[in-house]
Amino acid sequence: MISGVALVVKPGGPEGPTSHDVVDTVRRALGTDRVGHLGTLDPFAAGLLVMVVGRATRLAPLAAAWPKAYEGVIRLGTTTTTDDATGEPVATSEAWRGSDAAQVEQVLARFRGAYDQRPPAYSAVKVAGVRAYRRARRGETVALPARRVEVAELALLRYAPPDLAFRARVSGGTYLRGLARDVGAALGCGAHLATLTRTAVGPYQLGEAVAPEAVTRQGLRDPAELVADLPRRELDEAGRAAVMHGRPVPAGKGEEGRVALFAAGQLVAVAERVGELLKPRVVVADE
Repeated sequence: MISGVALVVKPGGPEGPTSHDVVDTVRRALGTDRVGHLGTLDPFAAGLLVMVVGRATRLAPLAAAWPKAYEGVIRLGTTTTTDDATGEPVATSEAWRGSDAAQVEQVLARFRGAYDQRPPAYSAVKVAGVRAYRRARRGETVALPARRVEVAELALLRYAPPDLAFRARVSGGTYLRGLARDVGAALGCGAHLATLTRTAVGPYQLGEAVAPEAVTRQGLRDPAELVADLPRRELDEAGRAAVMHGRPVPAGKGEEGRVALFAAGQLVAVAERVGELLKPRVVVADE
């Protein structure tokens, strides 16, 4: 059965495809419906989509918290309904004209590290079981609770008012649209995200990616890359047979939490220590 990881370049811009559109293209290229990804990109955003194929889709939750890196442009002076360039203008201000690069640097410094971010109203966060963006499109007022995010890097690349180009590395679940909105509020002029390109997801880089239609079965990467940060255990034939049928194997000394189980160099499953046993939680190998 097909299983692996594909690195794909998503085009952006005003007519950019949705992440689901890109998934459909990869499905057609590979001839399989079992394709997912490690984090959506808004239609206007470009850059790296990490696709998981076949049984590798079972490993996606293990990489959900991987940090992501971006480059983009924040446009000062205009807030929008969506916090990006695709939304309708809400308010405008000329207050940015009094800001210089040093002031912008001071404001960006406030957002480095952990901060409580309110997701945009037009987001996939669920409110009483309904996606926030669906409620917003119906004209409902959506006020989402803030949640803690981590901004490991936020660098000013260029300041050409009213635009500021930036580079950021953030935790999973961070909204760059929300960051642009918050930077504008801190500068007292409002802002929205004008452009965005995702340059990295965990260990994967945009420069390694190919167009969606260029993905091939032969070019898929080893799904074991998704669990490279876990402790590794090599199984014998009896251990592999047990794990393939969902049975636990004895835990080794020092094996705690999740452990990646291999046999003959191939990833078989991810197990979790329970007492003195390693119980398979996700089995990815074929019989």
